[in-house]
Amino acid sequence: MNAMPPTEAQDRPARLTVGVVGAGRVGPALAASLQLAGHRPVAVSGVSDASVRRAAALLPDVPLVTPAEVLARADLVLLTVPDDALADLVSGLAETGAVRPGQLLVHTSGRFGTAVLDPATRAGALPLALHPAMTFTGTSVDVQRLAGCSFGVTSPDELRMAAEALVIEMGGEPEWIAESARPLYHAALAIGANHLVTLVAQSMELLHDAGVQAPDRMLGPLLGAALDNALRSGDAALTGPVARGDAGTVAAHIAELRRHAPQSVAGYVAMARTTADRALDHGLLKPELAEDLLDVLADHGDGPGRAPGTPAPGTSGPDPDTPGSGPAGPGPGTSGPDPDAPDHGPEEGDR
Repeated sequence: MNAMPPTEAQDRPARLTVGVVGAGRVGPALAASLQLAGHRPVAVSGVSDASVRRAAALLPDVPLVTPAEVLARADLVLLTVPDDALADLVSGLAETGAVRPGQLLVHTSGRFGTAVLDPATRAGALPLALHPAMTFTGTSVDVQRLAGCSFGVTSPDELRMAAEALVIEMGGEPEWIAESARPLYHAALAIGANHLVTLVAQSMELLHDAGVQAPDRMLGPLLGAALDNALRSGDAALTGPVARGDAGTVAAHIAELRRHAPQSVAGYVAMARTTADRALDHGLLKPELAEDLLDVLADHGDGPGRAPGTPAPGTSGPDPDTPGSGPAGPGPGTSGPDPDAPDHGPEEGDR
């Protein structure tokens, strides 16, 4: 975490009335955190039954109104809708005159900086992008989890102090992200969090199929130690058959997956290739062992990492001008959830 100096009284935002547009998992939690800091939630909008229940639980006695009415009542408005709905929402609010000059408009999307708020900014709003790098449950536990949570902060320079003060008031740690770096920042979090959930869920299913009665209990200590080691040591924490260059073991894994869970093969091979590349680059995988390993992986379709036949460092291979495969293709697409759909992880500020 970044060590932040104490927020001086003159740097703190004044006590504000707070509104929420999109009562997904994040918006009510952030509003509840702001309420603990002395701000006053006054309005929330939501469409689904789940949103209504969530708002009632986290923001009791706060009226449920239309988005335009939220803006009419609040000094600070949290726009906590899915990424793909944000631009249209902002344009619509600006075009209908709902935006008031001097009003703080805060979105929680990881993907966007403040440019997505330009229509509202032209109407006089003060734009902030505050993205909590955390997954949300939609319950009161989220308010507690905000303590020490990093927020990706983007704002005009003149609003940076106010943006960071709001994050600190919610118990978070502000981390400045340049406007141009938001998509990369967002992709990094998706790799680290969303893909982790997929890998863990897949691992639990395979252990269950192997006869393990309590996959979660088996994986808990192992994954906890792996995560801690990775955060402390990065690639130096790599262990296992790929990092050791055990090509026979990797081939056996792929054969078993083909028999019992063929849908898992592509992911296993893609991650094994990426792991091999990183282990090679960091001197963990011996070049003389890498060739057989990469040959095994090359037999199982295209994916990230070195192209089939491309030599590992220190090994012989085809002509150096042979093109290699590029990085992994585009990440998984997103569907079009309604503005109150649940959060999908830290890369999705709310929903």
